[in-house]
Amino acid sequence: MKIGVLQLNPTVGDLTGNAARIRAAYEEAVDGGAELCVTSELALTGYPPRDLLLYAGFVEKAAETAKELAASVGDVPLLLGGVVKNETGHGKPVFNCAFLCRKGAVDQIIRKSLLPTYDVFDEARYFEPAPAGAADTNLIKVGDRKIGVTICEDAWNDKDYWDTRAYTHDPLEAIAAHKPDYIVNLSASPLFLGKQGLREDMLGAVARKYSTPLVYVNQMGGNDDLVFDGRSCAFDSRGQLTARAPGFDEAVVVVDCESRNSVADDDFSREAETWRALVVGTRDYVHKSGFEKAVIGLSGGIDSALTAVVAVEALGADNVTCVLMPSPYSSQGSIDDSLQLTENLGIEAITLPIGPIMEQFFETLAEPFAGLAPDTTEENIQSRIRGNLLMALSNKTRALLLTTGNKSELAVGYCTIYGDMSGGFAVISDVDKTGVFALSRWYNEHVGPNIPEAIITKPPSAELRPDQKDEDSLPPYEVLDGILALHIERHMSQREIVAAGYDASTVEYVLGLVRFAEFKRRQAAPGIKLTPRSFGTGWRMPLACKRDL
Repeated sequence: MKIGVLQLNPTVGDLTGNAARIRAAYEEAVDGGAELCVTSELALTGYPPRDLLLYAGFVEKAAETAKELAASVGDVPLLLGGVVKNETGHGKPVFNCAFLCRKGAVDQIIRKSLLPTYDVFDEARYFEPAPAGAADTNLIKVGDRKIGVTICEDAWNDKDYWDTRAYTHDPLEAIAAHKPDYIVNLSASPLFLGKQGLREDMLGAVARKYSTPLVYVNQMGGNDDLVFDGRSCAFDSRGQLTARAPGFDEAVVVVDCESRNSVADDDFSREAETWRALVVGTRDYVHKSGFEKAVIGLSGGIDSALTAVVAVEALGADNVTCVLMPSPYSSQGSIDDSLQLTENLGIEAITLPIGPIMEQFFETLAEPFAGLAPDTTEENIQSRIRGNLLMALSNKTRALLLTTGNKSELAVGYCTIYGDMSGGFAVISDVDKTGVFALSRWYNEHVGPNIPEAIITKPPSAELRPDQKDEDSLPPYEVLDGILALHIERHMSQREIVAAGYDASTVEYVLGLVRFAEFKRRQAAPGIKLTPRSFGTGWRMPLACKRDL
């Protein structure tokens, strides 16, 4: 059987635009010989629609749009991811569903059973799960073939694959009891680095377990802090991979599960995945938010340089403006490196010295500061002056301000709220400092040698006081990032991290910084999720608390 995989990049809430995109992909797949076409999960609304689902008018409009789209579907059925009102009068008001559209109408509705409520997922807030014993309704007929339909999480609870399961119920097991000829899965599975290997291993194991070919259709593109990498795939009844759609790109692929199809070449290295996710996430956030251009403060350091090259790749050189704001503490080398970077990239550079503005600030504050020694207050004023200038340029030119802080800085608060944290999108906020160095070197080797070597090799510095270095305030980044990874991504306590081999006083100091910086992260711009646990919707620490860890 030939199944059309519609791997698309929807915009959340754009029902009309998403429907048009789905219709065009459906027609392309039918022309390619598809006997059934399948979208990703919630393709019509875009994923995740979040609190849009609390508005009954949106849910009703989504259902109406599904019916309108179904009216254009011919003899080849379309499984369309969407939402439908819960008419039972019990439970949550909405179902996450797949509409079976054919011959001009919605012929059947399949409801999602397992609703994830971990990490970035909060589906139980909105959706009612499919009723118990719904396996019969999760089967469709296409000609003489019987197809089991699952929606994302419904395929992720196999008791023989996972050591521990999130749910007691396994929809796939119930469907498999009906001996389907094929299993399809409509998915909106956001990226974390290395996730595709897990997906393919798990889905292949399921296909092999039930001796049933399986087709997995994933969303592609960036929505808010999430990036969906696509990479839809198919497996034969032995669990062998027979097809894979491209990563980080839209695609319409017609697959025959039992035959070897096109398996798109891919680079699963950490740097390649990070690079493509940053580019797609930045491009989609800027464009889906209604912007075309971006502005970046360029310091001469590696973080702002990496942010600039991502922005140029995502938006084009003509749509990126970099601003140099040297202070009396800025080195000539940093200024020269910044200008060299903008020349290499072919982007506009604006220079706005902040020395005179600093003098005015210090003069105004001289009386209330009398008798008080200079400290980080004066350093932060410099950062906040720069933040004001950048926001002014953003407002005047309708260019989205991209912040340049990395995950290490955000974790320990080595950043200035209302200063360098100002902006609309934090491009590298889930890339730690050691990752920034690795990705910058990878970029120069694989994309273009545009980042000056001096930026990569010089010791990191905020340049807010004479001869300042990051390591004056922080442990070496390889130590800092090791501690942070154990604490943030592996949920280790202070005692456990020390037992892993780190110096006790260093661990105590670092975790103290993490606790104290929580209020800054709560006010930070959204960024792109790359790791299993990033700062953003998946990080839900209390603000006013004491953490006995």
